[in-house]
Amino acid sequence: MAATELNFFERVYEVVRKIPHGRVCSYGLIARYLGSPQSARMVGWAMNASHQMLDVPVHRVVNRNGMLSGKHHFPGEKLMEELLISEGHQISQDQIVNFKKVFWDPSTEL
Repeated sequence: MAATELNFFERVYEVVRKIPHGRVCSYGLIARYLGSPQSARMVGWAMNASHQMLDVPVHRVVNRNGMLSGKHHFPGEKLMEELLISEGHQISQDQIVNFKKVFWDPSTEL
């Protein structure tokens, strides 16, 4: 992995660590906040690479529609959903209910 990718990943982790308990953010908004609006997929790669980092709440990052698109990268079929439910979210068909209400925008809250 190139040094620039590692630097980007670390910047992603800094933002994700700030997502409040009970809130979620999207790959695309994190990328846009970091000044790389075309890098949502790279934010996803950073999330996939961070599963061993206990201080990065990866489960709080979903796609732009509130879908649990990263759930397949968690150990066990339902772990991402279970973690979100434990924070008070309702999930229906792999999507966060009331997504707009719990959506966190780093540009307005950091």
